[in-house]
Amino acid sequence: MLTGKQKRYLRSLAHHLDPIFQVGKGGVNDHIIRHINEAIETRELIKVTVLNNCMEDRDEVAQQLADGAKAELVQVIGKIVVLYKESREHKTIELPV
Repeated sequence: MLTGKQKRYLRSLAHHLDPIFQVGKGGVNDHIIRHINEAIETRELIKVTVLNNCMEDRDEVAQQLADGAKAELVQVIGKIVVLYKESREHKTIELPV
C-alpha cells in the first residue's frame, strides 16, 4: 500500500510519460493484463488510456487493471490510469519513506 507522499512522488514522475496501452470496447481481458504485466516489470510506472468506446466505468477499469497486474493504482485522472509495481529485476524508482 502506497502512502500519500509516495503517490504524489509517483504522480510527478508519471506526468511526463505517454500512455502505452489503450482499453477500448473490448474492455479488460487476459491479453491486455499479460501485456501490462510485461511492461510494468520493465518500466515500473505506466500510463493506460481508457478510450471513449469502452463501455465500462473508467474507475472500474482502473481497479481491474491494478488487480490483474497486482499493481498499485496511483491515479485516475480523466481517461488516464497510472499504475505502479516495483520491479524485481529492473528497479529504478526509489520511493520516499
